[in-house]
Amino acid sequence: MRYFLPFLFLILVVSSCNPTKYVPEGETLLNDNHIIINKEGVKKSDLLPYIKQNPNKRIFSTRFYLGLYNLSNIKKEKWPHNWLRNIGEEPVIFDPYATTKTKGQIKSYVASKGYFDGQVMETIETAHKKSEVFYNVDLLPPYTIHNLYYEIADSNIQKLCYFDSVNCVIERGKPYDVDVLQAERSRFERFIKDHGFYGFSGDHIFFRVDSTIGNRQVDIYYGVKNFTKVDAFNRISLIPHSIYRVKNIYIYPDFVPKDALEGGEAYLNSLDTINYNGYYFVSAKGKPQINYDLIIQSLYLKPGSTFNITNTGQSQAHLLTLKVYRLVNIYFNDSKEPERPQGSEMMLDCNIELTLLSQQSYKVELEGTNSAGNLGGALNLIYQHKNLFHGAELFSMKLKGAYEALSQQNSKLRSIQEYGVETSLMLPEFLIPFLNTESFIKKYNPSTTVLAAYNYQAMPFYTRIMSNTTFGYNWKAGNYQKHIINPLQFSVVRLLSIDSAFAANIESSSYLAYSYKDVMILGGNYSFIFNNQKIMKSRDYWFFRINAEASGNMLALAEKLTGAKKTDGSYNILGQPFAQYVRTDFDLRYNIILNDVSSIVYRGFLGIGIPYGNSKAIPFEKQYFGGGANGIRAWQVRSLGPGSYDPGETTTFLNQTADIKIEANAEYRFKLFWILEGALFLDAGNIWTYNNDSARPGAQFTFNKFYKDIAVGTGAGFRFDFKFVIGRVDLGMKLRDPLQTDGSKWIIMSRPYNANDLTWVVAIGYPF
Repeated sequence: MRYFLPFLFLILVVSSCNPTKYVPEGETLLNDNHIIINKEGVKKSDLLPYIKQNPNKRIFSTRFYLGLYNLSNIKKEKWPHNWLRNIGEEPVIFDPYATTKTKGQIKSYVASKGYFDGQVMETIETAHKKSEVFYNVDLLPPYTIHNLYYEIADSNIQKLCYFDSVNCVIERGKPYDVDVLQAERSRFERFIKDHGFYGFSGDHIFFRVDSTIGNRQVDIYYGVKNFTKVDAFNRISLIPHSIYRVKNIYIYPDFVPKDALEGGEAYLNSLDTINYNGYYFVSAKGKPQINYDLIIQSLYLKPGSTFNITNTGQSQAHLLTLKVYRLVNIYFNDSKEPERPQGSEMMLDCNIELTLLSQQSYKVELEGTNSAGNLGGALNLIYQHKNLFHGAELFSMKLKGAYEALSQQNSKLRSIQEYGVETSLMLPEFLIPFLNTESFIKKYNPSTTVLAAYNYQAMPFYTRIMSNTTFGYNWKAGNYQKHIINPLQFSVVRLLSIDSAFAANIESSSYLAYSYKDVMILGGNYSFIFNNQKIMKSRDYWFFRINAEASGNMLALAEKLTGAKKTDGSYNILGQPFAQYVRTDFDLRYNIILNDVSSIVYRGFLGIGIPYGNSKAIPFEKQYFGGGANGIRAWQVRSLGPGSYDPGETTTFLNQTADIKIEANAEYRFKLFWILEGALFLDAGNIWTYNNDSARPGAQFTFNKFYKDIAVGTGAGFRFDFKFVIGRVDLGMKLRDPLQTDGSKWIIMSRPYNANDLTWVVAIGYPF
């Protein structure tokens, strides 16, 4: 690593100093493209995709990839010269033809936005074997839509068109825009197909534009053509489109594509067909793998209903969410009926081919673990049954053994060992009768989860067991939103043994002493998640999560109603105190895609837990900590805070936790070469206690001083994209230390840097 940083710096220097090293004589390097628009109406970002030649990619305003290429000797083929050329980028030689083509593309685009007489002029400035291209876009006021006229030749569609005209996205008085016309074409095509017109397509829709009416206005003629029919004698006739109705629905619940391809008609003839509630199920002999009612419940299609393209897509999506099918194929064909008179309804048969996943699986997983920068490994034995009761119930059991090495300096903690078992059962419905209606299931795709787990954890200073049971629901609301509610969470934490010296150490703090006692947790939580990231699409996206939970309130009420008495200041259930608290946190992230090699990610986090009633502190598992691989990376995990509290250099157990956490992060990510990516980051934040902790002065959150306790760190790192996992190495450096008492808390303004101000982080996955 220490040799790589100078090497990277050398590449940046070389790429900056001599970018034209391999530009041939008589040619120039394309240095940059500039777009200048004389008025609002068209954004520069909208024109960038139409530029046909782009300069070499840049990182920090330097041509990094060109620098790699220039480090090689193009006359030599041996390593490292061929390797540098492969991972680098050869110089982009300015191409006048590409500039001319770009000019035409931009002109066509602005014309599509209503600027019919818009002009695009290019200017080329060349100096020192580099060329700058300026595209000057001169726009006059856009043409607007004067009127919209319908020309519907199809009598069957004409009524629907006029009825639907209020939803038309083409508006009078708005600028002419081809994209709006295309959006209207797609919208109206789906609308017509949703009303039974199976043979209709966007090709039957056309627009004519009349720009001769003057006053910089256009009239748009919105047309729909008749259906073109070709008879047995190849005679062409134009007839109205027909409405199609679904006659029969044939469902193949255990369809095997390979057998169908190899066996052909013989395979299909070997299957049995039964009529179940009006649906035809075609399958092999024997008990069905999936409950037929569950399949029907997932369908938006019914026998006798008119063809509907939206219902077809929703049926396919809902069947896939059951997670028992590898493939879901829905297609239609003409029903075998005598030809009907022109204008009458036509009949379709719907075929639904369902290819099952393997119902049971056994896995042995050897995985690397990363808990806030502490690396370890785990061996998992996993059994899954995806269809336990023939209703797409997912049953899972995991046996786990894990070892984790702790990386704190000035600490005797070196490792954690954990062994446990976890079982879960997920049902594709709500176990609530009044919410388990067919319409609710189809709209929200709900599920119920029951989970039980038992863990044994051995740390150098104590051992404990943790058992928990959770019962909850989750459902979707739209494409990007998800709700999770667990009305019942029951956990028991028991401390089996504790080191006497460690126990004496934490007894000085009531907060820490209470954190390491036996506790029972009975409560519930709710989470809302919004994530509009789309797989395989380069676009900016948001991620937002809110969690809220409460515990112990019902138990406290029951104790008070029964007149129970406290033991050692708290109510006990079966000889064990229970936790009473509320806790909520917010996690917001915004990912900005700058180009195909770099992005910026912003993150903000706010969390607060308030103990009350039966608790002096929230349970240790629910407390917040600072520092580490996923927080403020200039501090080791659990070594930051709370507030301005200084644990001293002699502390042998760094495990600072608290009730409140505020954190903000920004990270600039960029691809380098091969599997290597780089990052620069800036982190800020801290943790605080809600109540005063006399043993930890400066730890409590107060509005008039919390901003003085903000820690700030920066740094750089590398990511190694192995496809199946992301490895990460970060070097964090402290900028502002809340523990700094002499002068400014900004280190550079108060004292020289030392080795303790730098922290190496080795982790798995991105930090956020």
